[in-house]
Amino acid sequence: MSTDTLSKSARLVGLDLARACSEQADLKQAENITILDLRGISQLADFFVICCGTSLPHLKAIRDEIIKGLTDIHGERPNNRDGLAESQWMVLDYIDVVVHIFHQDKRSLYALEELWSDAPRLDWKTGDEIKGTQLEAAEAEIESAS
Repeated sequence: MSTDTLSKSARLVGLDLARACSEQADLKQAENITILDLRGISQLADFFVICCGTSLPHLKAIRDEIIKGLTDIHGERPNNRDGLAESQWMVLDYIDVVVHIFHQDKRSLYALEELWSDAPRLDWKTGDEIKGTQLEAAEAEIESAS
């Protein structure tokens, strides 16, 4: 089916869109991909997808893969985009999903996971909430990367 013929009902939303963004980031070896569930916590977005890269070209590749993959496969284009690779933080706004692409050094500086610590973290592959020892391991992995 052509993306031009996708109906509104066939469009990705919410967690499905967040997982699709995560999947595209993973294709370019984005590191420490995390989904924060902001439903009921914020009116800014329903989900944040947070990931990081290791260099400026890597950040650009992640951003470009998310945009291209979501456009080509799902017919979804970001409503807005902000930041340059040189700033080491880029944002793609899909309305109910906001994707944050950080250089690994900046991710710990801005600490979105800490700022939104009351938001459940979700496994991007399954959509399940990460709890207990899984959450501790995920936090340790992010900390060791910075």
